[in-house]
Amino acid sequence: MRLYPDHIPDWFNKFFAGYFWHGDRETKCVYLTFDDGPSPGVTPFVLEQLAIYNFKATFFLIGDCVQRNPQLTKVLKDAGHAIGNHTFNHLNSWKHSSSSYVSNVDKASNLIESRLFRPPYGRIRKTAAIKLRELGYKIVLWDVLSGDFDRTRSPASCMKSLISNTKNGSVVVFHDSEKAFPILKKVLPEYLNWLRLKGYKCERL
Repeated sequence: MRLYPDHIPDWFNKFFAGYFWHGDRETKCVYLTFDDGPSPGVTPFVLEQLAIYNFKATFFLIGDCVQRNPQLTKVLKDAGHAIGNHTFNHLNSWKHSSSSYVSNVDKASNLIESRLFRPPYGRIRKTAAIKLRELGYKIVLWDVLSGDFDRTRSPASCMKSLISNTKNGSVVVFHDSEKAFPILKKVLPEYLNWLRLKGYKCERL
């Protein structure tokens, strides 16, 4: 039994106002997001797949990874994709004080010029969220999780879930990381092709 949901229903996010969960349900557009990069060997693959369909995406970057791979970040931006802050060290907000967590986000902001923010693991203390919003950040969560990080799952299982849960305005999470790559490299091309066949546009946040 999985300990995470593949899909967040719309009724649930109404209890957590102030976060961006999905886009317009009336517009046939999906927002692809990629967490935990940039990652050599993985991020270039993702960019190559997106370019085939001229899809745009948003990459939530880890500051430490940006520091180690600055050229990849430039390539992302030059290709017309959006970037967002994912903390400097992929911190779990529940395990850190709000002040140290916000400081870590601020440290990442020296390398990641964006006011989009996604908390790692989707976990953030209320006090940290309030402070980040005061600093001008838009906190982005999601309504569809690909499950690419879960090596106990098959690519077929991930793909089936993606097809079942994707709808207008969905914010979909993938990971451009080495951990996720074995599943990502099989699921992403098939999913992008499915989106095209269904007539979805894919835009940046």
